[in-house]
Amino acid sequence: MAKIFSGVQPTSIPTLGNYLGAMRNFATLQEGNECIYCIVDEHAITVPQDPKEVQANIHKLAALYLAMGIDPKQSILFIQSEVPCHAQLGWIMQCVSYMGELERMTQFKDKSTGKQAIPAGLLTYPPLMAADILLYQTNLVPVGADQKQHLELTRDLAERFNNKYGEVFTIPEPYIPPVGARIMSLAEPTKKMSKSDANRKATIFTLDSEKDIIKKIKSATTDDEASIRYDRENKPGISNLLDIFSLCSGRSVDELVAAYQGKGYGEFKTDVAEAVVGILKPIQEKFNNLIESSELDEVLDEGAEKAYAIAKRTLTNAEKALGIGRNNRH
Repeated sequence: MAKIFSGVQPTSIPTLGNYLGAMRNFATLQEGNECIYCIVDEHAITVPQDPKEVQANIHKLAALYLAMGIDPKQSILFIQSEVPCHAQLGWIMQCVSYMGELERMTQFKDKSTGKQAIPAGLLTYPPLMAADILLYQTNLVPVGADQKQHLELTRDLAERFNNKYGEVFTIPEPYIPPVGARIMSLAEPTKKMSKSDANRKATIFTLDSEKDIIKKIKSATTDDEASIRYDRENKPGISNLLDIFSLCSGRSVDELVAAYQGKGYGEFKTDVAEAVVGILKPIQEKFNNLIESSELDEVLDEGAEKAYAIAKRTLTNAEKALGIGRNNRH
């Protein structure tokens, strides 16, 4: 049984791409593994946020996790800031980190370019992420390309600490999910679908209404060729819609291409929209039942207790190894 840790920021509602590319796998990973799913609200404030939006998104994200199949009897679901060990070990990991390696992080460079005032938290984001993972003696971390560099730093920090102070942390490995298509923007299909895209027509969010989903897919960028075939280079729009259709319907891309030979883009887009609505509707129904329920708070309370019990042991071992605090305390 592997320990798996994954964290998602409550900065926006997850997109269809987030769901198909990562979150759909979370429920599957529960089988035969010990999964810990965290809403990383402390990471969210490394850049300015609207407090009301963050608070609302924390609850929405928690309800979505459960609606997507996370079972609190099998997995731990909690909010990062409700387990103080994250910030405490985050400080220790900052002290183990070097300025040069933090400044070389691609995300830091991207987010700080052109800014006159750079929050210190933007620089020290990776040590906090390392703490999130290392607190739970994590074996596997599902990562996308944007977080791979941070996981490599996590491994470096864990090895550096262990070599200097003794074996405290498990060295985590990246978990590469089963090969699935990368979901692209509906407006610019050569770019990844993004929750921060200023063009709201470019992105399908998991809580979009049926009407909005249909409207967005019908306005999706295609081409003038009027033939349905898979060609990422020359037909990125149609290829993206084929990937979405395939992942939502369970039919292969080849099967779909064969089925739509001689048919127009209008009919094709209508059927893609129906497939997307079909996969998101049950999630939205469960979400609506959970979002205002006492069950959601009960799950989060219990998750925080379980997470704290595990995290506190690791934090105490790290503090003892460093010689800070009183070693005779329990």
